[in-house]
Amino acid sequence: MKRVSLRTVEVVAAVILDEENRRVLAFKCADHKHNGGWEFPGGKIEPGETPRQALLREMAEETGVQVRVGELLHTVEFDYPAFHLRMYCYTCRIERGALQLREHTATRWLDATTLRSVDWLPADVELLPCVAELLE
Repeated sequence: MKRVSLRTVEVVAAVILDEENRRVLAFKCADHKHNGGWEFPGGKIEPGETPRQALLREMAEETGVQVRVGELLHTVEFDYPAFHLRMYCYTCRIERGALQLREHTATRWLDATTLRSVDWLPADVELLPCVAELLE
């Protein structure tokens, strides 16, 4: 049986760290979006944008904060039923602004022991081993 080629959607995700307390910030989607699952915030890379530029824009739009984009932590390749997701995941730190929930309904700081205590979206689950290493 021949595999059907899915269109690829390229996105970025922010792994927002609190290094002092060894924890990461998780965001809960609205119930009507992704069934209320938890994710690392971000979004689609627009034409002409670099992944870093997209991440800065998405974080300002979704959360109202300015972040410092760090290293590329991991690139997740994940097949959803309708498309293939390529998610560039960067470590980030909040530099300025007050966190606002414009696209999400809640946030939660998670440490190594609570990292898997929320219902992560499938593609974000792929990133958890890399995040756990950062938190240990």
